[in-house]
Amino acid sequence: MTMLMSAVARLQPILQKTVLWAGLLGLCLSILFPIDGVAKQKQSRPPRPEPELKIIGLNVTPTPYTPGNGSLQFDVTVQLPKEVEHSTLLEVTSLISSPSRASLRFLTQRQSVEAYPAVTGEHERPKVSIALLWDGQDHRHQPASAGTYSYEVRIKLLTNGDKGPRTTMVAWPKRGTVKVK
Repeated sequence: MTMLMSAVARLQPILQKTVLWAGLLGLCLSILFPIDGVAKQKQSRPPRPEPELKIIGLNVTPTPYTPGNGSLQFDVTVQLPKEVEHSTLLEVTSLISSPSRASLRFLTQRQSVEAYPAVTGEHERPKVSIALLWDGQDHRHQPASAGTYSYEVRIKLLTNGDKGPRTTMVAWPKRGTVKVK
């Protein structure tokens, strides 16, 4: 045991010098090669291409809206891709929410889309108009209180798969606000 302790006592100064030299070497390397220079730079990506499915028109009437005085109507004009299969469904949804998010309403409509064959030389894509109606009630079927409500309209194409409808294409959403009196 005493022999082991004497060996450790002789190695202790050497270990201290080794730790000191390793620390100095690490400090020098960090000065010469800063970590920022070693990290990979994030490459800029080109912007994503606009999808073929688009919301080309959105009209919200009447503005301002008074609950109990009819419905608030979202008229959505959709531009479809050049070729659409006969079994395709078009889904249009809108989420209407109060500033506090305490009052929400989700509107949705699905309809089948006719097959539009591509015509040679034709540049116009097929268009479909859809109307979503809001009765002025929230998710609890209470009349909406006065304030500025935000909405988001989304559209997507669905095809029937083995396990039900599957999303095949999504358009960029449209957002806005509507005053409720």
